[in-house]
Order: sequence, then structure tokens, then C-alpha cells
Amino acid sequence: MSLTFDLHRNSSPASAERRAQIHANPGFGVHFTDHMVRAVWTKDGGWGDGRVEPYGPLQLMPSAAVLHYAQEIFEGLKAYRHADGSVWSFRPEANAERMQRSARRIALPELPTQDFVESLRALLAVDEPWVPPAGTGETSLYLRPFTFASEPFLGVRPANEATYCLIASPAGAYFPGGLKPVTLWISQHYARAGAGGTGAAKAGGNYASSLAGQLEGIENGCDQAVFLDSSTQTYIEELGGMNLFFVTRDNHLVTPELTGSILEGITRDSILELAPSLGLTPQERRIPIQEWKDGVASGEISEVFACGTAAVITPVGELRWEGGSAPSTAGEGGGEVTKAIRTALLDIQYGRAEDTHGWMTRLA
Repeated sequence: MSLTFDLHRNSSPASAERRAQIHANPGFGVHFTDHMVRAVWTKDGGWGDGRVEPYGPLQLMPSAAVLHYAQEIFEGLKAYRHADGSVWSFRPEANAERMQRSARRIALPELPTQDFVESLRALLAVDEPWVPPAGTGETSLYLRPFTFASEPFLGVRPANEATYCLIASPAGAYFPGGLKPVTLWISQHYARAGAGGTGAAKAGGNYASSLAGQLEGIENGCDQAVFLDSSTQTYIEELGGMNLFFVTRDNHLVTPELTGSILEGITRDSILELAPSLGLTPQERRIPIQEWKDGVASGEISEVFACGTAAVITPVGELRWEGGSAPSTAGEGGGEVTKAIRTALLDIQYGRAEDTHGWMTRLA
């Protein structure tokens, strides 16, 4: 039986003037809409108690399992305003399916795809005015679904109660001043995930484990860290929250293959599907970090970029490590292939190009 989401309106919603102020300078993950979605799963009853309610604090017992055993997963996607005023999302069914895979790995209940997408529609039905107007640049409404173990108990076993929530936050352009290449640090003392671990799941713990490496990169004048495989520290995996791509001199588009410790990014998957239409040959394989260093020096690697929901495409500049560095292949705003892929994705997401892949789903 499908979930239904009863509406409990916020009695003090933000005014139109307040929303306009936020839309003028939304930042990222700073301001939140008037409502949120919540549903509860129990071992005996399954999913139920679906509701749209005022955004506000969650009440948890100090013994809630998530606080002790980190049973938590999340997703990230966006709602885009098109020129006709309608609101769309990019491949939400893929987000639902990935959340189900994450749930299986973390031993949490799976939320059916239909219920996942319906939760997005239920929230947008009441908070649609929070989606930034069309024509205001790369603005959107960021959607954050998450599930956590809410059962109050101490003991290492899968929780018998879990809570699903959905919150939303207006988001501005990731690069308000134009595309800027990021400088990366090779993390040689920390691993984001290991073989047999939770790296392929979108679990909060993976992001926590990347923070020490990120801080190390910042201490060395870099923007982010790139992580290698945990067993040999030889092969490239990903950044703390983004997948990597390499453009070669002979027009191959290469990305690290999925090994079980790399998150299967939806933007990553979309780029691989788009590549042939842009004259590129996509390739997934293991990539030694030495290949990056040598390829930049020889010219075999012409561009490097990272991808993810928040920034879509981020050009990568200089690569640094203890005792050395590799020069940037990116111009001031990224390479031509990087910019072409980014434009192709954004044009589909904002309704400026025909969606021949069937990726867009209307939410409002």
C-alpha cells in the first residue's frame, strides 16, 4: 500500500517578501522552506504516518540508535523552475533507487520509488513558491531526503523503527562569479572508504571519514582532497563528495570504475550517457594516481573535472601532494569539454534543451 502524506500547514509561513530576500542571496543549505515531510517505519507495521508538517526540530530520545550506531542515509537532488513556471526534478527515480541500495547496505528499511517521488510532490505542492524564479541563473530548490534509525535502544542490531524525512533549501549558483577550477590534495594518510565497507552507500559516515583528509588539504592550500584506494593507495577513487573524470587527448572520457567503495553518482552516470553525443568515448576503469601526474605532464590528459549534484561540474586545476604538484590543465573557467558537458546537463535540467533521455520528472 502506497504512503499518503497528510498536510499540516505551518501557521506562520515566511512572507513573499522574506522569500524574495532569500532568493536574492540563498547561499547553500542555509535557509529552509516552511514545511518538511516525515514518515515512520516499524518492523511490525511497515511504512506509515506520512505527513507534510511545519519545518522544525525533531524530537529524539538520547538513546535513539542513529546517535550511537550511525544508521543513517541520505540523498540530494534539486527542483528547477522552467520558463513556463512549472517545476521539475532531474532523475528522481534514480535517487530513489540509490537510496534503496544505501538502505540495504546500512540495514535500514527501503522506501519504495513511488513513495519517494510522491514525497517530493507532496512537499512541492505546499512549498512550490520557494523554488527560485526562472531566469535567475543557476538557482534551484535543493531537496534533502534522509532516513535514520529512530528507535530508542542501546544494542548493536538493525533498528526496529526508522524515520524518513524530506527538507528543502533554496540554492544559489555554486559559482556565482563564474566557473573556477579547484585545487586538489592527494590524501595519503586517510581513506574515504575501504573494500567491503559502506563507500557505495550515500551514508553520512562516509562524509565524516573524508573530513580529516579535507582539512589536511586545506592546511596545504587546497580546496578539497582526492582519496585513493585504501589497500594500496595507488588508484584514484573520488573526492569527499564528488566523482572524477579525465578527458584524454584522443577524446576518451575516463572515470574510475565502481569498485564498491565509490559512490555511484547520478551526475556521473548521466555524463557517461551523454558522452557519445559530444564526440567522446566513455570509459570506466581503474586509474592509477601516477597516470594523472604523468598524463598532465605529457599532455595525454587534457582536462580534469569533478561532478556532483550541488556543483554539477567543477573544473579541476592543480594537483598537489607531499613533495610535489602537477600543473592545472584548466583555463580560468575550465576546459572546453568540461564547459560543454556542463552546459548540456544544465540545459536539460532547466528545460532549455529537449530531454531526449526521459530524465526530467515534473513535480509541480
